[in-house]
Order: sequence, then structure tokens, then C-alpha cells
Amino acid sequence: MDDIDRYLNEDLGEEGDITSDSLFTDESAEGKIIVNEDCIVAGLKEAEMIFNKFEVNVVLKVKDGDFIKKGTFIAKINGPARSILKIERLVLNIIGRMSGIATETKKLVEICRQHDTKATIAATRKTTPGFRKYEKKAVEIGGGEPHRFGLFDAVMIKDNHIKLIGSVKEAIKITKIKVKSKIIEVEVENEEDAITAARLYVDVIMLDNFDPKSAEAITHKIKQINPNILVEISGGITVENITSYASFADRISLGYLTNSIKCKDFSLEIIK
Repeated sequence: MDDIDRYLNEDLGEEGDITSDSLFTDESAEGKIIVNEDCIVAGLKEAEMIFNKFEVNVVLKVKDGDFIKKGTFIAKINGPARSILKIERLVLNIIGRMSGIATETKKLVEICRQHDTKATIAATRKTTPGFRKYEKKAVEIGGGEPHRFGLFDAVMIKDNHIKLIGSVKEAIKITKIKVKSKIIEVEVENEEDAITAARLYVDVIMLDNFDPKSAEAITHKIKQINPNILVEISGGITVENITSYASFADRISLGYLTNSIKCKDFSLEIIK
């Protein structure tokens, strides 16, 4: 069972769309998808895949990553009425959620660009279970980067790892022995651990929940030890304070991009 089948199963269960099945047989229908607020659109490739899966023809009028104004007609569809009604909500949910993430990411990217900074905007693992790859894709569509996908593709030594092992130094030494050819990132909450991690030449140091002044001072110390270490800032970053970090950070990661973003509003209207 692929992603789309799993998502549809939430709606259809064992009995299917009993409303549409009771009202229609083999009727055809035409429709259009409209955006009801300004946004960066995302999720159109996924929508197209769903329509094709149910033999609904779709003509896209815009593409993923485009900025679209409220009222824009983004796609025209035609096909079996029951199929269109069956997949309508799934399509709109995916486009709405991905567009919300892409739009907010783009906003943060543009803020950083306006201040001529090198900082990139990144996602985290604070995602909707089962929908992570689409949420991280939406961040990329908005101009950000996905960060690690899961626990398997990069080492990230966090506070609970350090508490259980006993020290950041010991945790780094153990992972360097046991893990090869993977990025090693360390999340630190104080300057001492940041300096220790820098001296052990990890790949990335994440400064978690630091105020801008402290974070900048520690970043300079890290770069003096090893200018190749990537410094990531995370925790408490908002639209209002991001520029205070962007001037010195290499990467800024924000959990809210994928775990508390508001979906954009799209509607599918049947054309009589």
C-alpha cells in the first residue's frame, strides 16, 4: 500500500464514499481548483499523481514554487464524478498543507536575503507522522533545506544522549569510533560544550535556545577553532527575531515550519 492508498483509506474505509456512490453512477464532471489566499503553491505534483491514479484528467495552470494571488485558477479537471468527489479532500489537504509550509519558508528565506546573510532555512523532524517527506519537500519548494530525514542518515547528539552518556566529549568520541561516513552534529546548551565539540572537529554544532548576543560570541569562538564547522541555530526563532541570528549563523532550523503552520485555503469547484 503506497502513501496515497493509506491516506485514502482514512476516508473510504471498507465501504467507500457512500454518499457519492448512492447519488451517482457513471456521470462525468468538470471542475477547477482555486486558491483563496495569496501563497507559494506546493503539492501540485502530488495532486496530479492522485488525479491520474483515478483516471481524472488534470491541466495545471501554475507550477510548484509559484507565487499565486487570491482567486487564481490553478488547475482544471475532468473525469468520473465519483472519482473527483472521492479524492477532492485529500488533494486539497495536501496542497493546502504543503503550500502553507512553502509560503512560510519563503518568507523567512526572503527576510534573510534582504539582510544579505548566508544563513539557510532548514526543517526539523517535528513533522506529521506519515507525511514527513511531503512536508520537507514543501520546505525545499519554499527555498529551504530539508535537514536530515530521520534518525538513520546523520548523527545528532542531543541533550538526552549527553545526559545518559555523561558528557558531550564522551558521546562524540563513541560516535566517531562507531559511525563512519555520516555527518556528526551536536546540540549544545552552553558554551563549554560548544567549545568541546569544536575541538573534537564535529561537522555541525547546533546552538539550542541561545540569545542572539551569546550565540554570536560562541559562533566566533567555534569558527576560530575550526572555520569549517557549520553552526546551526535553533530554538525560539521567529519572524521577528530571525535577523538577529541570520547575520552569523550558517543554518537556522525551525520546528514550527512543519509542526504548527497554518494550511493555505484552496477549494475545488464543480463546473455545471
